[in-house]
Amino acid sequence: MGLWYNTRMKLNNPFLTAGYAGADYFCDRADETRKLIAAIENDRNVTLIAPRRYGKTGLISNVFAHLPSAYTSVYVDIYSAKNLAAFTKIFAGAVFEALDSRMEKAMSVLATFFKSCRPTATPQTDGTVKFSFDITSDNAEASLKEVFDYLKARERRVVIAIDEFQQVREFPEEGVEALLRSYIQFIPWVRFVFAGSRRHLMSEMFVMPQGAFYQSTQIMNLDVIPPENYLSFARRFFSSEGWKVDEGVFMRLYRRFDGVTWYLQAVLNKVWETRSSLSDDAQVERAVKELYEERALVYHDLLCAQNDASQELVMAIARNGVVPEPTSADFLSTNGLRGASTVRAALKDLAGKDIAYKSDSGWIVYDRLFAEYLRTLQ
Repeated sequence: MGLWYNTRMKLNNPFLTAGYAGADYFCDRADETRKLIAAIENDRNVTLIAPRRYGKTGLISNVFAHLPSAYTSVYVDIYSAKNLAAFTKIFAGAVFEALDSRMEKAMSVLATFFKSCRPTATPQTDGTVKFSFDITSDNAEASLKEVFDYLKARERRVVIAIDEFQQVREFPEEGVEALLRSYIQFIPWVRFVFAGSRRHLMSEMFVMPQGAFYQSTQIMNLDVIPPENYLSFARRFFSSEGWKVDEGVFMRLYRRFDGVTWYLQAVLNKVWETRSSLSDDAQVERAVKELYEERALVYHDLLCAQNDASQELVMAIARNGVVPEPTSADFLSTNGLRGASTVRAALKDLAGKDIAYKSDSGWIVYDRLFAEYLRTLQ
């Protein structure tokens, strides 16, 4: 499923920026882990909502690692799926790889359940099987039904986490949400975690009365990890090497990135690389500079790909950090922006590309390192 590292060896750097290496390297989330496991064990589906880089995937991995052995866990990332056929192909592959890993049994199962497409099973060097499915727009709906028929027939406790679930809203086919719910609600021994990063789309699907999944799941909004918990986590590793973490320096780092997990991990990973204590702000500055300079060419191309109005607006948002009212006369005049209607169109453009989004405190640049890079241009 691509979520775990081999954790039998001690990691050279404990501050992971990808993957999951077990509870020792996972910061906090004890309450969220408990609530998710309780929901699964009590037969409730869950909607997990948080912006990207808050640690949704890590939390799902931690939950999977602590589930009773009676459960089989399946992780499905559908961020790349652009239509129902692509979704079904990803979904089917993940389900079969988790539930039927032996070649002989897998081929028998495939022949029994899949009639609408031509599935193939390829043995891997580790003894498992990699599945691929010939799914097109013409057979996508029938193939999806066959996957759910397979899950229903297995009568086995399964937990399926579908990451970036709001993508189904972007599919060109109509009624995908209703179709999925019609299958999901009739498999009581399979629990689903619907994880998404775009709050307004997830709310429309699960919270609003017109949504196909309205009142069908337990809603969990993932917040940032409290600073004192993150400080304790960092100090545990630094102290094991005889190094220290200055509380003031750490708290300024935490506030700089609003406590968002990935950025804290990335900076601490860079500091750890220096094999020294975290004792002054200059260390943080060097680490942050390294991080955005590594991405400078990508960030340059991303900025140049936007139209003039969007470029001007994202630069202004980065310069201000958080913008409660981007169309206010004061913000427009202070930043030399065009009229409110132009800014509204640019906001829609930037939000649609996940370049900017509206947080609880106002509009911000989604990628905080991109914002750091943009500020160096001004």
